[in-house]
Amino acid sequence: MTTISKPADVPAQRDRDKSEGTLLEVRDLHVEFHTRDGVVKAVNGVNYSVSAGETLAVLGESGSGKSVTAQAIMGILDMPPAKIPQGEILFRGQDMLKMSGEQRRKIRGAKIAMIFQDALSSLNPVLSVGYQLSEMFRVHQGLSKKAAKAKSIDLMDRVKIPAASKRVDDYPHQFSGGMRQRIMIAMALALEPDLIIADEPTTALDVTVQAQVMDLLADLQREFNMGLILITHDLGVVADVADKIAVMYAGRIVEHAPVHELYKTPAHPYTRGLLDSIPRLDQKGQELYAIKGLPPNLLNIPPGCAFNPRCPKAQDICRTEVPALHTVADARGSACHFWEETING
Repeated sequence: MTTISKPADVPAQRDRDKSEGTLLEVRDLHVEFHTRDGVVKAVNGVNYSVSAGETLAVLGESGSGKSVTAQAIMGILDMPPAKIPQGEILFRGQDMLKMSGEQRRKIRGAKIAMIFQDALSSLNPVLSVGYQLSEMFRVHQGLSKKAAKAKSIDLMDRVKIPAASKRVDDYPHQFSGGMRQRIMIAMALALEPDLIIADEPTTALDVTVQAQVMDLLADLQREFNMGLILITHDLGVVADVADKIAVMYAGRIVEHAPVHELYKTPAHPYTRGLLDSIPRLDQKGQELYAIKGLPPNLLNIPPGCAFNPRCPKAQDICRTEVPALHTVADARGSACHFWEETING
């Protein structure tokens, strides 16, 4: 993975007024899915926040609740079977869970946008990419077809799609995976949102294209001073672009920290296991570490710490008592009974 240099300063370049305060704050969010087999507890008390110009990376294995949290923020969960029994999702201080459907639609796309992980299935295969981009401007800004198409071409140029004016009428299947992901980024940027949620934006792309896509996101974030929530399993990407990290397991945040502190001294055994699983050049030929076992069934989360069946440090208290999110240091927390032993190696 090509490293991406993050500038020390992130200038605001918006024409409209934009404060430097917190854009989004998620408080004690719970999401359940009511199924025939029982209640799936997908998100269990998530708390995090994102400010303008800041990148929050959300890490964890599949099924940890990363994408479900993002879908709850966007208001695109199917309800039922999904249900949000408690929690708050504050965008610029206003709880979106208490808004009407019409109020949320005005925020979705215009203020908060999402880049989905599978560009091919997210784009309509029977409509040209230009039509799909233009729709944002026609619906939200009332532009004519001609003006909307011109803005679509500008957007395609901005995300560095070659010969945009000639390709604007092409269909999704006529683009490569990397180009389709650029189109998804262009759609997310169309209305210049304050916050973008990127859900595994480099999935199924080769490492060179991954680096290009992440470079593009970093450039656009600087240009628009956007907040960015990056959902990923690629720890290499996170190290280069994130300001802070939230690690999720079984629907909970088990550790949060500034990116460099977490990489240097992880304070949760799960985080340490994820970091130890990264291939390293200085360990060539050695067996790659893997966290033993499988993530828990969210229909039946183990008592105590959900990670205890897989944890090398688990003791009796871990099997009976759910650990609180202990304060490790300023802006750092760990939901582990033995975080001190973990952080000291």
